[in-house]
Parts: sequence; structure tokens; C-alpha cells
Amino acid sequence: MMRRHKTLVFTTISIYMILSSCVSNKKLAYLQYSVKSDEYDLVASDMVKSVTPSAYKVMPYDNLYIRVITPDPQWSALFNIMPVGAGGAITEESAALFGYSVDLDGYIEIPYIGKVEVAGKTISEIKVDLDAVFKNYVVDAAITVRLVNNYISIIGEVGAPGQYRLLKDRMNIFEALAMASDLGVYSNRQKIQLIRHSPYGPVMKEFNLTDRSILSSEFYYIQPNDIIYALPLRGRSFQANSTFWALLLSTITSALGVIAFFRTL
Repeated sequence: MMRRHKTLVFTTISIYMILSSCVSNKKLAYLQYSVKSDEYDLVASDMVKSVTPSAYKVMPYDNLYIRVITPDPQWSALFNIMPVGAGGAITEESAALFGYSVDLDGYIEIPYIGKVEVAGKTISEIKVDLDAVFKNYVVDAAITVRLVNNYISIIGEVGAPGQYRLLKDRMNIFEALAMASDLGVYSNRQKIQLIRHSPYGPVMKEFNLTDRSILSSEFYYIQPNDIIYALPLRGRSFQANSTFWALLLSTITSALGVIAFFRTL
């Protein structure tokens, strides 16, 4: 009787280990229907309220690249930290090196112009302000403004965690995760955390990528400096060491089998 009991216990543990190493499709599929009823409801649920992404507003410690082009090269050289045409095309490294850092009070300081307030404004608004400022000094100036620190960070249970540059203004959460080779098999798609910087401090939002309601969320579109954290499933540590536990269980089972064999002699 005792031997049968031990066999039953180890069989149960073995089955549990096999089942726990699997992840159901329900936990892997994105944008599922929250309620499944008749065909009309399914069609109606596809009509998601559109979300207009809010334009990023510059904050202290951001880095702006500003380039001024005028018909007179001497004026252009006067207002540019990096001489126009030096070294050929503008690279990300040179833009960061010769950019304007926004100070704690929200200002940048331009040579011969002085301080210009930029915090709380979009890139388009800053360009309009600079156009008005430079008209007092030069005529027909073409001004380019670009955010240098236009990056997001993706960490946790993803294929390739790291820092990625935003290649367009309207990038959504799924496009961002695609840059990191998508979420891993053991990523908890129902608990994705996003940390977004604001003038009042970091804001954290947790959302569910398996629910279609994410499409109407204000956090559906990504902004510069966002941090996306893909949490692991609760049983991730056990699943990661399933080979070790299987080997240990097999060793214990074999040892008990040998002991039982010698006891019968």
C-alpha cells in the first residue's frame, strides 16, 4: 500500500510539472474579445473608439538639436554650435554632441540670442517661437528643431530588451514591442507596465494586451523616454528550471525504486 501511495504521489508531481511548463493560447493571444456572444456583438466590438496621440512636450533635461540655415553662410555659422556642412551629414552622435540641453527651469541658451523657454511646448511650437526670434536678426532663416533623446526603453520578458529609437511620431505599443522582437512566451501579456515621465514625476500605467480596450487607451501610443516593462508569468522561475526539477524527480524516483527492489530480496 505504501509503495502504491509513493507511486501515485510522484506520478501526480510529474503530471503537474508537464502541465505547468505549458502556456495556454489564451495567455498568448493579443486583442481578444472580452465578451463573446452573438455575431452582432462581435462586429460591434471591432468599432474601437479612436485615440488621438498627444504630441510630446519638451521637459527639463531633454536635448534639442537646432540648426539655422540662412542665405549668408557667415550668419549660419554664427548661430550654429556646429558649423553647417562640417563633417558632412548630421549623425545622431553629432546631433547629441552639439545639441541644446534644457535646464531645470525649462530654458535653452542660444549663442547671441540668449535664453529661450522651451519646456512644456511641442517641437512644432518651439520651431514657431524660434522663427519669430530669429526674424529679429536674419531674414529668410530656415530653422530645424529635433528632439535628440527620441528613445524608448523596453525591458523584461521580451526577445531583445534594450533602448530603441522612435522612427515616427505615431508609434503604438505593438510596433514598439515588435522592435524588441515581441514579447517572450513566458511574458505576462495581461500585466504590461509603462513608465512615462511627466513634469510632476514618473507616471506608471499597467494594461492588458490581451484585451481590445488597449486600443482606446491614452497609453496606446508611445512617447519619447517611455519605459516598457514586460512582467514574467508567476510560474516563470519554476518553468525556467523545469529541466532541473525533472532530473531531480527522476533521480529520487530511481533511488526509491532501487531501495524497494533490495527490500524485496
